[in-house]
Amino acid sequence: MEIISNLITDEERALYGSRDLEARSCRFDGPADGESAFKESSNIVASDCYFNLRYPFWHNHGLKIKDSEMTPLCRAALWYTDNAVIENTKLHGIKAVRECGKIKLNNCDIESPEFGWFVNDISMTNCAVVSEYFLMRSTDIVLKDVRLKGKYSFQYTERGEIKDCIFDTKDAFWHAKNITIKDCTINGEYIGWYSENLTFVNCTIRGTQPFCYCKGLKLIDCRMEDADLAFEKSEAEGVILSDLISIKNFYSGKLSVNSVGEIIKGDPDAKGVIEILNS
Repeated sequence: MEIISNLITDEERALYGSRDLEARSCRFDGPADGESAFKESSNIVASDCYFNLRYPFWHNHGLKIKDSEMTPLCRAALWYTDNAVIENTKLHGIKAVRECGKIKLNNCDIESPEFGWFVNDISMTNCAVVSEYFLMRSTDIVLKDVRLKGKYSFQYTERGEIKDCIFDTKDAFWHAKNITIKDCTINGEYIGWYSENLTFVNCTIRGTQPFCYCKGLKLIDCRMEDADLAFEKSEAEGVILSDLISIKNFYSGKLSVNSVGEIIKGDPDAKGVIEILNS
């Protein structure tokens, strides 16, 4: 593998079409404002590099980025790229990862609106994320120890395993399908609307009007706090080990709850069974 060290460049497509190249301690920055440094490249390693220009890794195949920084000016850093590993790196530009495949991130600091859209096969471990519309329309997601602050997270996502995470969000998991969430804390509102086959295991879920219009929802030994008007027109099964404020028009299935302040039945088709554990 060819090695380039301490390069400083702001040229357009500075290393376009590179193959089998490692860039060490390089800076992509300068007044020429050239974009697309590694476009159409393959088998690239970037270590201890600084990216302050747009679109550095488009159409890359085989990529490793480690101990590096992508500034807010490094917009849309990875698009149409596959088989990428990113470690110990700051990704602070908008739309940092989009329409990619087989992406792994470990120990990364991410501040990127619209991060991770349309990505297939993405795994994230020990990452801190600030992002709106986090992972929208992505598939085959594996998250562990991810701390998220954002809005409208996981919309239209499909297939995933999420564990040991903390999400401070607004809406989350709208229209999401076939995802299992274990040992997580979700702080938000309107969680899980229009979802299909979500399973929550040993989770704490906080916020108003959760889980409306759901199909195939499962809640296993979860806690729900500040939950009012929950489960409206939903199909669900589960055990909830906490007190709910109110449940409204629960359509079908069976929920066992510690207690509920009010059960609202204003719809004759709402035939779900609610069992009170603390009675």
